[in-house]
Amino acid sequence: MRAWVIRATGDLEQLQQSDIPDPPGPSSSSLGPRHVRVALRAAALNHLDLFVVHGLPHEYRFPHVVGADGAGVVDAVGSEVRSVRPGDGVMINPGIPDYACEYCRAGEHSLCRSYGILGEHFPGTMAQYVVVPEQNVATIPTLPTPLTWVEAAAFSLVTLTAWRMVVTRARLVAGETVLIWGIGGGVALAALRIAKLKGARVIVTSSSDAKLHEAEKLGADATLNHTTQKISQEVRGITEKRGADVVIENVGEATWDESLRSLGRGGRLVTCGSTTGPQVSLDLRRLFWHQWSLLGSTMGNDAEYREIVRLLGAGQLRPIVDRVFPFTDARGAFERLERGEQLGKIVVEITP
Repeated sequence: MRAWVIRATGDLEQLQQSDIPDPPGPSSSSLGPRHVRVALRAAALNHLDLFVVHGLPHEYRFPHVVGADGAGVVDAVGSEVRSVRPGDGVMINPGIPDYACEYCRAGEHSLCRSYGILGEHFPGTMAQYVVVPEQNVATIPTLPTPLTWVEAAAFSLVTLTAWRMVVTRARLVAGETVLIWGIGGGVALAALRIAKLKGARVIVTSSSDAKLHEAEKLGADATLNHTTQKISQEVRGITEKRGADVVIENVGEATWDESLRSLGRGGRLVTCGSTTGPQVSLDLRRLFWHQWSLLGSTMGNDAEYREIVRLLGAGQLRPIVDRVFPFTDARGAFERLERGEQLGKIVVEITP
């Protein structure tokens, strides 16, 4: 099959379109009894994919297929699969646990000791086929205006990540104020829409006035340019010196101190990433005096995924697509992501 792979880590020149062996398919006895093979129609990019190319502290098996998000048609199913059948259109939840450990039995799949993500720990979605557990596919909901393959591919990772951050970890409720950094990225956009769905007041930041203007159209109550404004001062002004109840953070070193200064008493900071670096400082006196909660968050569990798919079927949380690239120009998609030009998800169309 054709796939975009890396044979070493480094810059984007490491990305290559290559022919690699097909995964187990319809005529193969090696397809697991609870596994599904999907003929992919589209794959969406995340910042994770850039980190994979540049190099993460994992043991890669080269050639390594990149890409976490994807959607397509079920091509083959294992002998015990009951929820989908060949021909079904599905979206893929890229977080794969073992479904057997103590955390999985408790319903906390993203805490699984064997947890991994497509394109990072396992062969990814930037290919003609991918094999995943049955639990990791969801039938594409039927909507009055049907989802395109591109939209279906753009949905899972960022929506699941944002849902766990905003709803499960931060427990955001109606009337609270939330600060979201870096609007334009997929997680930030999904967090904005989830926060508005919960009835919160949302403040967003960006270095782009054009992106801030678009965020207003999507429901942001206040927009701040973090290159020209002191975010913590602006948040204090907007909240009458009270501060934000919740900060959604995935930038890391560059924004950490301002995130803390923006938090109100009893505030919750939730982080899912460290794009600008992982090392931050903390004054413990401020932590205990203001009674802050600092929360980590990664992906989500099966119940959370089923809930966001249900909401999608109810006409909510439809993903925002920035630009679509043909399969032959997947490197161009990575380049756009690396330049940070996107507002929404960048998608690669595998089968036109």
